[in-house]
Amino acid sequence: MLITDDFLPVPVPETLTATYLVPMTGLPRVAPRTALAALAGRLAEPVHGLARQMLDSPLMSVDTRSIDEFPALPPDLLTAFGASREQLDRLAAATHVVVVRAEYRPGWPPAHEWAARTVAAAVAESAGGDVVDVFALQFLDPATALRSLPDAQGRIRLIDWVLVPYSSDTDGLWFTTKGLRRFGLLELQTQGVPDHLTRAWGAVLTGTARRLLRTWTDGLAGEEVPAFVQLPVLTAVTGHDIAVAYGNPDQHGATAPVLLRLELDPATDPDADSFLSLHPPAGHPGPPGRYFASACGMLFSGIQPDVRYARRGDAMTKAVATAREALPDVRARFLAGALPDETQLVVKYGIPGDDGPEYVWAAVTSWEVADRITGTSSSDATTDPEVRIGSPVVVESSDVVDWALLGPAGVLEGGWTQAVLDSGDPTHPPPP
Repeated sequence: MLITDDFLPVPVPETLTATYLVPMTGLPRVAPRTALAALAGRLAEPVHGLARQMLDSPLMSVDTRSIDEFPALPPDLLTAFGASREQLDRLAAATHVVVVRAEYRPGWPPAHEWAARTVAAAVAESAGGDVVDVFALQFLDPATALRSLPDAQGRIRLIDWVLVPYSSDTDGLWFTTKGLRRFGLLELQTQGVPDHLTRAWGAVLTGTARRLLRTWTDGLAGEEVPAFVQLPVLTAVTGHDIAVAYGNPDQHGATAPVLLRLELDPATDPDADSFLSLHPPAGHPGPPGRYFASACGMLFSGIQPDVRYARRGDAMTKAVATAREALPDVRARFLAGALPDETQLVVKYGIPGDDGPEYVWAAVTSWEVADRITGTSSSDATTDPEVRIGSPVVVESSDVVDWALLGPAGVLEGGWTQAVLDSGDPTHPPPP
């Protein structure tokens, strides 16, 4: 194997195992094969056929045990990963658990995961119960588990298989993935992420996972499982990677690629996990958090600074009026926690300059007083050296000329002035 500074050799495990549980009260009344047969016509045939073949082979086992024979599942972690009170109550009342296990070699497709989740969902549906994904410590109702399985073209949403938990660290937020080891790849981590990038960096990390997973599985495509797969030290991530990971391949803009440097972070504790850490490219000036914020600005449309100063025009004037008219409603939704999941509210406002106002974006963190918005800058201002990516800002509502809701694939709502600019109209919002 050729080792260079451009590639990072990552070890490949010999086999992979998937484990799913189906807690239930009493013994199962429907055999696994019968439960699986009931899914005929509801799943893409490659997946249904794969599950049948593995269920009839030594690669899969389905056992029913007394709940007392199985280690207790931690309710706090289950809750942290989305378990409802009803699901925890059913787990507490369960007397038995059906254990579905499957093994397979690393590569694509991940037959062990697809087949084990299919059989577990079939058993849970027949019993009116839940599926517990042991790897992620996550409850899945049967319908959700079945929806996560690949379609006829073998496509999946990576967010159904890889979670992105985060926690506070001394230098910001610490992000990790939880799910790449299903496919044999080490989990990713990023440290020092600015607090206001919670949703945005989670999406970037998911898109990066998609990009690296594709490289990883391409390296496992041969007949023999290699000892190592070489991953590029500098990985380019685009908005398309993020959109595909979220199952929206057609909902992405033409974004420039963002470079992230990959570094192996081996665990010193034999019981702990090793990680692939993501950093700015070598030689990048300033703290990593500034680079991460800039990367988010490049990957998500609508938060780049706008320093084009030009005459007012009818289209832009109308765009500003539309945005301002909708400000009270979006504020009410923000305060009520009624904005869509996985979205970030940003506002565009003007900073006075000698040649006219410069318009920049800020991520909203608080809006308790109607005429004053607290947030963090999403871009570096040219006219004000104190307005830098990630720096705290206070914006007067009267200075706002636009707002937008940003999701993993771009602008979901708002962004009227940006739409005018993107259409080629050279005009700019008039000064407030």
